[in-house]
This record gives sequence, C-alpha cells and structure tokens, in this order.
Amino acid sequence: MDTTTILKAFNDHSRNTLMETLDIEYVAVGDDFLTAKMPVNSKVYQPHGQLHESVGSAASNFFIERESQFINGIQLSINHIKSKREGVVFATAKNIHKGKTTHLWEVTIVDENDELISIAKMTNIVLTKK
Repeated sequence: MDTTTILKAFNDHSRNTLMETLDIEYVAVGDDFLTAKMPVNSKVYQPHGQLHESVGSAASNFFIERESQFINGIQLSINHIKSKREGVVFATAKNIHKGKTTHLWEVTIVDENDELISIAKMTNIVLTKK
C-alpha cells in the first residue's frame, strides 16, 4: 500500500473522534514512524495562552506566583489501563513533589464507577515570565 492510501485510511479512521475535534491530521508515514499534526489554537490552550498539557499543569498553577511565573510540562508518562467509550471520566492530580523549579504530579483517571482508566506521571517546570 502506498503512503497516500495509508494516510487517507488513518485520517478516515479519525472521523467523529477527538482527533477530528482537535483538527489532528496524519501527514507522514514510514516503516517505523507515523507523524500527525495538530493546530495550536484556543481549543488546546492553557489559561495563559499556550499548548495545554493536562490537569497536572493546571494544578501546578496553584503553587506559583502567577503574575511572574508560568508552568510548562517537561515530561509525561501515561499508562492506559482500560478504554472508555461513553460515560464520564475524572482526572485527579496528586502532588508528589513541589520544588521551587519543578513539580511532580501523579494523575489518576477514573470513570463514574471509580474504575481506573489511566494513570500518569507528569513533571512541570516553573518558569519566569519575561
């Protein structure tokens, strides 16, 4: 199968999904890679106007001087335990480490039955606004 056909199949498969909602499009494929692009716009911004990482980034904002500092995610590791097709999910970020320059969060995602869907570890860096 040629790359154009493969990319069309991936993009067709994304219809009516979060991928389509976020305007994510597959743009390149090879023997050992797949590349997608996503526009960075207000659909995916953090409150201070840049690409959002997660509830862990949002939670870090409570522990900084927001007038002079901001948060960027620098590492995210997530394990998906189950899939979810309907209902509601809840993400809870628990602070593991709150340093002057880095914050470490454990984020658990559970469903309405309190069943574990995903668990993540996120590291944020505290930066000074210029």
